[in-house]
Amino acid sequence: MAQSRETTSVARLPQTDEIGSEKARPPQPIPSAEAAYTAASIEVLEGLEPVRRRPGMYIGGTDEAALHHLFAEVIDNAMDEAVAGHATFIDVALDGEGFVTVTDNGRGMPVEPHPKFPDKSTVEIIMTVLHAGGKFDSGAYQTSGGLHGVGVSVVNALSERLDVEVVRNQTLYRQSFSRGLPQGGLVSVGKVLNRRGTRVRFKPDPLIFGDEAALKPARLFRMARAKAYLFGGVEIRWRNSALDNEGGAPREAVFHFPGGLKDFLAQEIEGKALVAEQVFTGKVTRPGGHGSLEWAVAWLAADDGSVQSYCNTIPTPDGGTHEAGLRAALLRGLKDHAERTGAAKRAAALTADDVMVSCAALISVFIREPEFQGQNKGRLMTGEAARLVEGSVRDALDHWLASHPSQAARLIDWAVERAEERLRRRAEKDVQRKSATRKLRLPGKLADCTASGAQGSELFIVEGDSAGGSAKQARDRATQAVLPLRGKILNVASATRDKLAQNQQLGDLVQALGCGTGSRFSGAELRYDKIIIMTDADVDGAHIASLLITFFFREMPALITDGHLYLAVPPLYRLTQGATHVYARDERHREDLTRKVLTGRAKIEVSRFKGLGEMLPAQLKETTMDPTRRSLLRITVADVERTRATESVDRLMGNRPEARFAFIQERAAFAAELVDI
Repeated sequence: MAQSRETTSVARLPQTDEIGSEKARPPQPIPSAEAAYTAASIEVLEGLEPVRRRPGMYIGGTDEAALHHLFAEVIDNAMDEAVAGHATFIDVALDGEGFVTVTDNGRGMPVEPHPKFPDKSTVEIIMTVLHAGGKFDSGAYQTSGGLHGVGVSVVNALSERLDVEVVRNQTLYRQSFSRGLPQGGLVSVGKVLNRRGTRVRFKPDPLIFGDEAALKPARLFRMARAKAYLFGGVEIRWRNSALDNEGGAPREAVFHFPGGLKDFLAQEIEGKALVAEQVFTGKVTRPGGHGSLEWAVAWLAADDGSVQSYCNTIPTPDGGTHEAGLRAALLRGLKDHAERTGAAKRAAALTADDVMVSCAALISVFIREPEFQGQNKGRLMTGEAARLVEGSVRDALDHWLASHPSQAARLIDWAVERAEERLRRRAEKDVQRKSATRKLRLPGKLADCTASGAQGSELFIVEGDSAGGSAKQARDRATQAVLPLRGKILNVASATRDKLAQNQQLGDLVQALGCGTGSRFSGAELRYDKIIIMTDADVDGAHIASLLITFFFREMPALITDGHLYLAVPPLYRLTQGATHVYARDERHREDLTRKVLTGRAKIEVSRFKGLGEMLPAQLKETTMDPTRRSLLRITVADVERTRATESVDRLMGNRPEARFAFIQERAAFAAELVDI
């Protein structure tokens, strides 16, 4: 027999001497890559070279947002002069060559030689040296948008050309740069009258941003207008001569908004319905100039909200500590007001997300030496801002809510509805997650029909187990299902979402229908064609029916508008005369039958049903469940009546007893007539 031979490659250990050390071996050749790594490999980038090599480190990238960030850096310097009280106007001009010019009438950059660099002007140092600026010296600016001293020098590095003009002491100075390099020194042009401040004219470098990249007039227009809203003491003049006027920005405009953020928010939410008609606004300035803030807040009735925040007029799109302070103040303020007005239990489940989901808010803070995340200043990190905002806004909100009680009540109701919707979605997600791993079992008391589809099938919601037993015997098993409920269900118009989610009866009902609730309602998933509420023909039965209709109206309104909800009409009396028997719905119907149907002098026996449970299955089928003989009332809400219906449900079924008391008082005469009858 031939044998196969397996060969194995064995890795040999290096030979060692008697004390275990490795024996000497000839030196191994050094890889060529190692040989190339010498002192000469260490490259030292000087001046503005790092910015041009890695622009993303300084402005976040080279996309459209980064391109327009150059304009933001320049106008922020002009705004710092205005906020400090040295400038009253800023002029923004976009020309047909792709240059944008920002001019202010502030103090102007210092022009004298810099103490550390006596051979260069301070203007050149500001424009060409990273981390050189007046924002490090708190004596130069109380508050400023600049923090790192790299803003305008980065703009210079990433511009194909940049020209700067400075007027100080009625003397005009000018210097030009190309891709960060001076094209000569600062020169004195001559005397000028009635002018002061700084003018920066630049064009972004296509080598950095691409040949097709260009500043968008519409975007610059919005950025300039926002600055005017943020500081009501400045006037911003806009001129647009761009050849490609993308977005249709106006050719000329003047921005001056003494109302500040209040005017800004009014423009942002114009034409939108509000939960509270009064906009919540305010301004606070700390003594000694140690911080100030301004805010404007509105809650939108039918739109998603958004928060726009600013620090020292710098947009902070990623939020930060000032936004956290605003969220905390609004949540705490609404909860405290709910507690003062007796609605603490309803508001207990509120979170900041419930309050902010459709909140349109603007907040602007001015603080010394702000700390940002990253050079592009997208997120404020200063802890003091959170304390300043939360304390100031919270106090003002307490007074505002107390001064506008009706609007405060609407606002709390609205926030509670948002919380209930959130909890409902969470509960439905839990059900969906369970059903993904195992088939969801139908409620134990549900006697389902055998029909496979919803078409032609019916679900009877029955009051009590006794009536449910009769209904189960009286039904057509092929098309009719029965779900008994135990007494009166929860009033969803006044209950919290937590109680609703924990209510077993409503959970069984939602589970039996299979279509979900709220925003997750799906008519295609509805398991029955008709949903029939079948309760006793008395006051308690009418109350239970009202509670069920309220549930469907609030949680599944489409089930009503699509024509799926009905009321059964069971009899209250059985009238027998000899071999003849008839059923009467109520007292008036009984009198009509006695007068028109039951004739002769034979004695009429009257039996009053105390409830459906007292009816024999045959009687229940004959009067209430047989489609060929029964009467059903369809529940409808016309579109034109929806607002009135909502108001009526809130008034009669909500958690304000004074509203129901007023309703009773308004109809006292009608009630007296019923008693007389």
